[in-house]
Amino acid sequence: MPKFIDSHPMEPFTADQLRDLQSAPPDEFGVTHHDILFSKRDNLIYCVLEAPNAEAIHKHHAKAGISCQWVHEVESTRSK
Repeated sequence: MPKFIDSHPMEPFTADQLRDLQSAPPDEFGVTHHDILFSKRDNLIYCVLEAPNAEAIHKHHAKAGISCQWVHEVESTRSK
């Protein structure tokens, strides 16, 4: 499954909500969280997600009421 990284504001999420999202099952768009990195100070989240395509990433975030600043497909050095 392709991996993507995106960035968007942290608000309205809390750190605890993000920790819960980390272990969430795939959503209806086929998106799962590989890792979630955040900075409260900068009000930014960087999501590393597995998804069928970038459109699924945008739909995943739109359902949560947020918009990504950018989305990029990436490769990982970790084992698959």
